[in-house]
Amino acid sequence: MKRPKQSVGMITLAALMLASCGGGGGGSSGGGGGPVTVTPTPTPAPTAGCGLAARQAFAKAVIDEWYLFPSDVASGVNPASHASVQSYIDALVAPARALNKDRFFTYITSIAEENAFFSSGSSAGFGVRLVYDAIANQLVIAEAYENAPAFGAGIDRGTRILAIGTTPGNMRTIAAIVAAEGTQGITNALGPNDPGVSRILRISDGAGTRDVTVAKADYELDPISDRYGARIISEGGRNYGYLNLRSFITSANPQLRAAFASFKAQGVTDIIVDFRYNGGGLVSTAELMGDLMGQNYAGAVFSQTVFRASKSAENDQHRFAPDADSIAPTRVAFIGTASTASASELVINGMLPFLGTNMTLVGSNTYGKPVGQIALDKAECDDRMRVIAFATANGAGQGDYYDGLAPKIANSCAAGDDLAFPLGDVREASVRRAIDFLSGQACTTRIADASAGSSAQNRSVPVTAEPEMLVPTNPSAAQRELPGLF
Repeated sequence: MKRPKQSVGMITLAALMLASCGGGGGGSSGGGGGPVTVTPTPTPAPTAGCGLAARQAFAKAVIDEWYLFPSDVASGVNPASHASVQSYIDALVAPARALNKDRFFTYITSIAEENAFFSSGSSAGFGVRLVYDAIANQLVIAEAYENAPAFGAGIDRGTRILAIGTTPGNMRTIAAIVAAEGTQGITNALGPNDPGVSRILRISDGAGTRDVTVAKADYELDPISDRYGARIISEGGRNYGYLNLRSFITSANPQLRAAFASFKAQGVTDIIVDFRYNGGGLVSTAELMGDLMGQNYAGAVFSQTVFRASKSAENDQHRFAPDADSIAPTRVAFIGTASTASASELVINGMLPFLGTNMTLVGSNTYGKPVGQIALDKAECDDRMRVIAFATANGAGQGDYYDGLAPKIANSCAAGDDLAFPLGDVREASVRRAIDFLSGQACTTRIADASAGSSAQNRSVPVTAEPEMLVPTNPSAAQRELPGLF
């Protein structure tokens, strides 16, 4: 979760972010009013330039003033011992990370890059989400974006990447790359996310095995796929709404409204909300989603944001504000995985007090990020400091889900992420289990109360084919919000 772009001297809390396993997320403060501007006290002093020491001092000033866990900041850290701003940040917040409170959610990033992503989903790359299959030593496509290069080359969900190269003569298998360099070697082999970077990929799918050449390009992420993102599933004489939201970005808002307006027009009140790969994003979009499911809850508290004691004046609430597009859901099945984080979790948690046993979590445990970031900018250096500054809770005050949401949902239901079938397909394991719940069938296997993000083999309840997204060591703004994006 995040609050948005800010200047050094002021922070607009109307754009919080709730983000993913790599950081990120964003949105608006609750309450439905306009932006709340706050002048940091003390304001970091202007600097002469963008040298490392000045940038580190800026990061330290933001942490000192806003960090949600001030008692868990290391003292005596010497900035001169660190060769980068991020290394210095990591050392400062190491105590909070050791307590599982801050899993690399406090970081420095690019203002321009982040603004481009959150406004329209702008990114550069092949336009796929990659899962690493450690058993088969292969990469598997979890999702492909329709207006991106890979999809245009015939690569889609379920396609396996067997080898990578820049010429036919230097192709390396995934197994060889990982054996030599670990999984970061795959990221290195795929090359930088710059337009024009080209790779030969040996792929395998229903059409056989072949080599294809794909060049990276700029593209805009469509938050709700035109293929399967919002549809009606008819089965057994009943209609179910299916909604797959890829990311909480501004361009998702009109698409969400159109999807719920369609559900309403067709009398659909039983819905599947597929967040399986959604790492978070704008709180304002999460709040809109709550409003669209809140026809019967006008004025009730959907979510709360709580800052550190010294910033308690910034605490806020978002109350359901339904409109003409809103529905009154009877039953809701949320689909999640360890890649489901932050703003996605805010929506699920926000609906829990109102739907109770009439909602479920299908799939596997979520990531566990009940905190969000604000941003302060050192504009002359293109530096945006994202710092955990607030915790979130639902209307009942429930918000302590660092171990994921599955332990909080009594009737959760374990299911795999079946890459053999398209998203939204009734044959896909998680969609199938979600429909079963909506139709009144009992689930036989509850999601294990395991720590979020743990591997499937370590869970007390087996969950087959749970994706393990490929995440680079230094993710971009888009990769923080969309784990596995390349």
